[in-house]
Amino acid sequence: MLIEVKPKDEICFVRCEGRFVTADHEYLYAKKDEIRGTNCKKVLVDFSQVSDIGSAGVGFLVGIYTSTKNSGGRFVLVGLRPRVREVLDITRVSRVIPLVADIASGLATLCNEGLAAGARKQG
Repeated sequence: MLIEVKPKDEICFVRCEGRFVTADHEYLYAKKDEIRGTNCKKVLVDFSQVSDIGSAGVGFLVGIYTSTKNSGGRFVLVGLRPRVREVLDITRVSRVIPLVADIASGLATLCNEGLAAGARKQG
């Protein structure tokens, strides 16, 4: 598992890669803190290179989403593979976290004030 955090302007880009099935919890906590530390009000998480997700990965996503929302920010998750989408659907996380197909759609969602914190679901 790899998590890269790159703030640019007002958006924090988080690129994830690998299998989020078993996790080093210290690594995940450190990455959550790194994302919070950017003080970005908009967070885009790219999951296009994540092949599978388990409870640690779901907890990571929910934690980032919650802290972003609680600080008045906006969050979007992009590029889900079918297996990851299935897990998020089963756990009903996909009903809460805004999901879109790709980075361009994610940026449009974050920058469109009319959508508030929620995007329409990826198809």
